[in-house]
Amino acid sequence: VQLVQSGAELRNPGASVKVSCKASGYTFTSFYLDWVRQAPGQGLEWMGRFDPEDGSTKLAQKFQDRVTFTADTSTSTAYVELRGLRSEDTAVYYCARNYRGRGDYWGQGTQVTVSS
Repeated sequence: VQLVQSGAELRNPGASVKVSCKASGYTFTSFYLDWVRQAPGQGLEWMGRFDPEDGSTKLAQKFQDRVTFTADTSTSTAYVELRGLRSEDTAVYYCARNYRGRGDYWGQGTQVTVSS
């Protein structure tokens, strides 16, 4: 099993960013994917959960207005888009395969930096 994420991104405040997570080694639609982030000096923050099988999403309340999860099942790739970026969105973003409520495989992380 592998989850390979896209490279680092630098954005201005107010912009949007889209991070990808390409899965391999398992049936993509058989497991939920969690998105988690870690800001500098902070702990892990769960953003939400995506079901690649039917496209359903569960978002943490603080992200409900600014975050969208999508996927391309033909390439086994999931995406998270974050809009209206603020400096406090600077973090490493991770995708994780959800197995029985926990992330059992994780992507390598994508650094998103928001700075003018």
